[in-house]
Amino acid sequence: MANFGGHAIPGSFFLLFGFWLTVKYVLQHYWRSKQPKGRRTLPPFFKWMNYTEGGLQIFASFVGIMVEQFVVDGPHARLLHNGSWVKLMNWQHSTMYLFFGISGIALIVSTRCKWVPAGLDRLSLSMALFVEGFLFYYHVHSREPLDAHIHSLLLVAVFGGSAIIVLEVFQRDNIIVELLGACFFLLQGSWFYQIGFVLYPLRGPTWDLNSHDNIMFVTMCFCWHLAVAVLLVTCTSALVWLTAARFSAKGRDTEIGMRNTSSKSNSQKALLEESEEE
Repeated sequence: MANFGGHAIPGSFFLLFGFWLTVKYVLQHYWRSKQPKGRRTLPPFFKWMNYTEGGLQIFASFVGIMVEQFVVDGPHARLLHNGSWVKLMNWQHSTMYLFFGISGIALIVSTRCKWVPAGLDRLSLSMALFVEGFLFYYHVHSREPLDAHIHSLLLVAVFGGSAIIVLEVFQRDNIIVELLGACFFLLQGSWFYQIGFVLYPLRGPTWDLNSHDNIMFVTMCFCWHLAVAVLLVTCTSALVWLTAARFSAKGRDTEIGMRNTSSKSNSQKALLEESEEE
């Protein structure tokens, strides 16, 4: 991650994941709101969404591990060489990707097998975020003040997301908790981009990593990122809800029209039969 692209790639993943979760949770909530009380079995469409999500997590984790291990200057799956540690930063990133891959496997298994305890998928995702934050906490020691501070703000998004998602284990199908978790994923994704722009600017002067004013600005900027994440979740939720309601209304109108057509044809047949009898 020692360049802008190294921060943009995980940032893009977390942004897409946050939007994906927002769409999925709003669709599930809309479907539940239209069902009789007590019906909790999801239709096959949502199961395929879980399979897709889990598969993409596994694929992205595998690609991330391969990139970290087998780049030109990577460790190439060697942890020790001549009595010295080999590229421990790459190994830490690989460990982080490993736990997200485990989370994808847990999601697929919990969707496929009814005997798996409810909430295992959420617990594994929360654990993956905790491991990410735990590794990052010891990732920035002995760095310049701004570098260490901007990564410590990332820990707020990571550990906050982990705490919210573990709450989903006990608060199942709570749309507020679910969307708050998606919001923290968006926050984490956008903040990865912010770290890349600060530490590895694409243009313009470099940031003074020892300036206290820069630390104050970055802290305020984090609050702006949080506000934007909440706004994006709100707008996306409203758009998905309105779209689902519109298509649902069209489906009901089509069904009613088909029923009316069927009743009219049956009435015409009855009249014809009566006229023939006369």
